[in-house]
Order: sequence, then C-alpha cells, then structure tokens
Amino acid sequence: MNDELFLAVDVGTGSVRAALIDTGGRILAVAAREHEQIVPRFGWSDQRPGDWWAGVAAAIREVLGKIDGAARRVSAVAACGQMHGTVLVDDQGRLVRETAPLWNDKRTVEYVTAFERAHPPANYLADCANPAAPAWPGFKLQWLRDNDPEAWARTAAVIMPKDYINLKLTGEIAMDRTDGGASFLMDPRSGEWSDRMIGLLGLDRSKLAPLRNPVEILGRVTEGAARETGLLSGTPVLVGGADYPVALLGSGVCRPGVGSEVMGTSAIITAIAAKPLLDASVCNVGTVEGNWGAFMLLESGGDAMRWARRAFHEKQASYEDIVAKAAEAPAGSDRLFFMPYLTGERLGEHRNARAQYFGIGAAHGLSHMHRAVLEGVAFATKRHINILDAISGEPLTRIIASGGGAKTELWMKIKASVYDLPILVPREPECGLVGCAIMAAAATGRYSSVEQAADAYVAYDREVLPVPEWVETYRPMQAFFEKLYRHSQSLYDDLDRLPQ
Repeated sequence: MNDELFLAVDVGTGSVRAALIDTGGRILAVAAREHEQIVPRFGWSDQRPGDWWAGVAAAIREVLGKIDGAARRVSAVAACGQMHGTVLVDDQGRLVRETAPLWNDKRTVEYVTAFERAHPPANYLADCANPAAPAWPGFKLQWLRDNDPEAWARTAAVIMPKDYINLKLTGEIAMDRTDGGASFLMDPRSGEWSDRMIGLLGLDRSKLAPLRNPVEILGRVTEGAARETGLLSGTPVLVGGADYPVALLGSGVCRPGVGSEVMGTSAIITAIAAKPLLDASVCNVGTVEGNWGAFMLLESGGDAMRWARRAFHEKQASYEDIVAKAAEAPAGSDRLFFMPYLTGERLGEHRNARAQYFGIGAAHGLSHMHRAVLEGVAFATKRHINILDAISGEPLTRIIASGGGAKTELWMKIKASVYDLPILVPREPECGLVGCAIMAAAATGRYSSVEQAADAYVAYDREVLPVPEWVETYRPMQAFFEKLYRHSQSLYDDLDRLPQ
C-alpha cells in the first residue's frame, strides 16, 4: 500500500476546504470552514483574505487529524481558488487592504463602460483574450488606484485568493497563468503581462506578481505555517490554479474537442482549444495543461427552472414535479419555443435581452410550457456551442457535464439530443479537489503530464446519448430558434423605451 497523500485546498466564495487525496485520486477526508461575504453597499462584494487563511489553517488541522500520520504522508500541497478576487500585499507580504473585491463585485462598471466607449473589441482582444467586463482584476485595480491611493502606493504585488494562501504557506509571491489569463492584463501569445493592456488601463506593471505555471513547485511550507496548519515544514507547495480551470481538469476536460457544461443557476459551456477564441461574446481562460478554455455563459440555466416553479406554481411544486410534468409533452413541445433570457445576456450587444414564449396555441398546456423551458435552455446553449465550433474550426465531440442540472435525466437527454453529442457525468462531483490532486500527481512525477494523470484519476458515472428521433425533431427547431433570436433583438431597445 502506498503511503503518499496529496493535500488539496479550495478557496471558495462561501467556504474554504481542505482535502486529503490518495495517489489513486480518491478523496479520503474533507474539512471546511465558512466565511462571510461583505456587502458595504449595493453592487459591492468583498471578503477578508485574513478569513481565508484562518479558515484554511483550521481546515488543514482538522483534515490532518482524520487520518493517522497524515502530515508526514503529504507529499505536496495544491491549491485552487475563486477567480478575480484582487488582493494587495506590500513588500513584506502583508495585506495593505483588509478586504479584497470579489469576482461578483460590480463597482467597476463605470470603468468598463468608459473602456468600451474608447476601445472596440477588435482593437484589443488579441492582447488579452477577453472582452471588457466588471469581473476582471484589471478594472478592479483601476478602481483601487483611484479610490484607495494610499493602499495602492504601498502595494508591492497584486495576487489572487489562492495565491494569498500560498504566500501564507511558503512566503513566496506568484500568480499562475490561469488566473493571469483571466485578469484582462496577460498577453495570451506570450503568457506574460501585456504592456499594451497595462498601458490602456494606466496601471503599474511592477505591482503585478510574477506569472508561473500551475504545476511548478512554488516553495515549501515554512516553520511558521507548519505551526499554524500542522503540516510538516518543508512540504512542497504548488503554484496551483484558478478554481474553474482546475475543475475542468478534474472532470477530464483537458484536450481540444472536449467541452464542459456546468449546469447550475447559469449554464456555462466551455470548449478547450489550443489558442483563445477571439470574439466579443466569448471569454477565455488559460487551462492547467496549457490550452485555453473558451467559454460562454447563459445567465438563466437552472434559474429558468426556478422561475417556472415560482411563476406557475408559486413555489408549491417541487422541481421533480415540474420535470415529471414536462415529460408528458412530446419532444419539441408541439413547436412551442421558450427564449430563456430572463436576466438578459452577460456579454455582447444585447445585454437587455428578454425571455419569451413563442408559438403558443390553444392546444398547449402546462406540460408543454415546462418542457419548452428545458428545451429553450438547451437551444440557447447549443447556440453557444455553434459559435465556439465556428471560431475554433474543431467541433466538440463530447460534453462533460457537472453541477446540479446534470442530475436531471430528462434535461440531460434533451441536451444530448439538441447538441447531438454524448454527455458524460464524472463519478466524483468534487472536480476542483480532483483537479488539485491531478496537479500534485504530475508535479511529484507520478505521471508524466497532467493529461495522463487526468486519464488515471477521472472516471465517468454514466453516458447520456442523443435520442435519434429527438435529434431529428430538434435540428430544424434549432435553426428556427436562431432566427427567432436574431429577429427579437430589434425589439429589446423599443421595449426598454416603453413607460414603466
């Protein structure tokens, strides 16, 4: 029996977690600590990096206590963390601000709007791989520079949440290229900071942490960190990665042609490609193995189901009841369409898009309405797949699904049939923790690459195949959905101009 263990750390928005994972990729023990989100005013969202570290230290101590001799058996620590949380530290590695603005903080909207007015996407996409958006740390740094100049003057390095944990563990400062690639400041061609983007935003390159690859060894646990965590001093710590690309790796999504769909409140579709897919409606994140994950987000994925439950049933029916009712309608819902843009679109020219039913006839009933919601989300996501396929020139061959929506069998069959692709569901839903173990296994030489480690560690619980008759029904409906999408756009601005 192999004695070796990996320690995975995940710095999430709601909690931090520490997990011990064996060299076969099995999660043996997990410990968690919650932390609060601070909302000082509407649209703002902060957390205290000090809370992350206190939670991580406590979670590590707890999880090490669950397995005899665990501390001496840990051969590497690998962390992932929430993206875009912008942490400022001084030249001694101390926080210069008690709080850090998070990924969902919107205080930068005016900076984004000003940038968009001055710079069309075609003029800068190649330099940063992403359209302008409030989440990107580049815009957060503009706000911090202008609104907290004292802290900005004392800042020696800008790092992300998992980088702060690594700093506390090792005393070393770095950012990996998955977080760097989602900052609006990294040149995707070189993997280094982009002088052009830094200049456009009026920032200081010297304040940006060195960029390194996720699987490199950053440093070793210091004696001080060992006392706080229970780890042995000298234990290697990886550079690590952002939570989303690490979870992609932990679900086996690490080669071009393979896609991921995270089916939660929103629906995020990601295509792995050798280079970023440059388009004003597409975001790109660097992946652990060195590819790029081009992704598009549908704001209302599972949220469309939540809306239907409230609107039609005043929350009195369960989601299972809604799905069972939807199953009574035929594939295609007798040509009833649902456009699922309940909260608009994240990017592009029509962020003010609206939802609608189209094609309602006297014969339609509640079962049709519910099935049309499930199908409408699938059509909207397929629209995103078509965009990604067209840009990459390498169509997706399969989708790996995760998130709560992946548990709904009818929805999975609808999506597989709309996409005309097989959908696989990972056996282990904790894809971020598995991704950390994959990085550790590659870093310690157990496997020659992260792809090889992923092949060994990731298994699939089930495969959902397209239903041939449904595929034939959905193919012309998809073409009509695209037409309805385009024609509806001319009405959104008119609708907004109507009196309240």
